[in-house]
Amino acid sequence: MTTDENLPTLRSIGIKGVEFGINVTVMEPVNLYGCSLGDDVFIGPFVEIQKDVSIGARTRIQSHAFICELVTIGADCFISHGAMFINDLFETGGPAGGDRDQWKSTTLGNRVSIGTNATILPVTICSGVVVGAGSVVVNDITEPGIYAGNPARLIRHL
Repeated sequence: MTTDENLPTLRSIGIKGVEFGINVTVMEPVNLYGCSLGDDVFIGPFVEIQKDVSIGARTRIQSHAFICELVTIGADCFISHGAMFINDLFETGGPAGGDRDQWKSTTLGNRVSIGTNATILPVTICSGVVVGAGSVVVNDITEPGIYAGNPARLIRHL
């Protein structure tokens, strides 16, 4: 039986405090807040992009992607379905919670493609990289190429 004392707290999804470039397309439902989207960006449905995220021009973010705080994505990138970005490495043995001092940033160069269900830990990825589906990127990528696996390794130069 539901009473007033045990009703859940309901929060709405939506778009709040977003800086939009020209000709941006957003497919609802989404949860976008405090981020910046460049010109001609496409955001698919069921995407969450948190504050202090910057998405470069002509980048496409496909459905069910999660882009946490402190991520910068360059221009002409492709983030496939279900890709996850992580900013907390659980360095203290558990989640850092609201302690942003423990969070780390992630930077993707231009023309980076992230495959379906890939996980990107706090790293820097240079321009011209393809990350295979299901891969886990745990180290910086400084050389253009195709990377895949867990942990992601160079498969082939481009």
